[in-house]
Amino acid sequence: MTVKIEPALDEVLLKPLVEAALTEDLGRRGDVTSQATIPADMQAQLQIKARQAGVICGIDLARLSFALIDAQIEFVAHVVDGDQVAAGSLLAVVRGNARNLLTAERTALNFMTHLSGIATDTKKIVDSVAEYPAQITCTRKTIPGLRIVQKYAVRCGGGRNHRLGLDDAILIKDNHIAIAGDITSAIKQAQEFAGHLIPIEVEVDTLEQLEQALDAGVSLVLLDNMSPEILSQAVAMCKGRAKTEASGGITPETVQAVAKTGVDFIAMGYLTHSTTALDIGLDFSA
Repeated sequence: MTVKIEPALDEVLLKPLVEAALTEDLGRRGDVTSQATIPADMQAQLQIKARQAGVICGIDLARLSFALIDAQIEFVAHVVDGDQVAAGSLLAVVRGNARNLLTAERTALNFMTHLSGIATDTKKIVDSVAEYPAQITCTRKTIPGLRIVQKYAVRCGGGRNHRLGLDDAILIKDNHIAIAGDITSAIKQAQEFAGHLIPIEVEVDTLEQLEQALDAGVSLVLLDNMSPEILSQAVAMCKGRAKTEASGGITPETVQAVAKTGVDFIAMGYLTHSTTALDIGLDFSA
């Protein structure tokens, strides 16, 4: 089964991430273990296999990890990002200089295990709320430097992306409101700034704040740290007036209760900061 996603990320976006990871791993002297134990001209074939069932993400990052070490390495993928695989599935075969294969191994696997873990857990959460209208989104709680691929992994798992960065949309949060003076003033200033092309979302944590935001004409509200009971009331207040997004420490254990309230979106930082890596290995085959 493949999750339908948009086209894979362009190589120009991925290459700097892989170059940085390889540079960090190679250090000042390169792979001294492979240099010490393997003849310089030895050839080998390795197989990348899933040791757990899950959703795959990061195939192009793995391919680039080998290609940037040695352009002569042959990388044959047997899956695409978004594929759901069983434990033991063959994901790719790599052939070439043995030293260079082992030099790139850890970088390739680091990307694949981390991103496949995000995609896998996202898919589980999306499936768990499939009977409700809510759509699962990620947040900006990402590892610095890896946001673009972490958010891509969420899409591979069937989730949606919230803001990619601060320039995507105006999201008025509690500190903006506190510094601006009140929620109405903050919204008015944002509306004057935004024009017609920048969307505006307002975070509220009480029903009183929500009513003020709705009266000010916002079309999307972030309902922060509300109990399911309060969320249900908030959704009823917003019906026909604004879209709703729930947030605030939502986990796989609590997401169904949140979805039952009828919110349109559920924002989960969990997807990018607390998911578990998928076990993927690279094994010598010939």
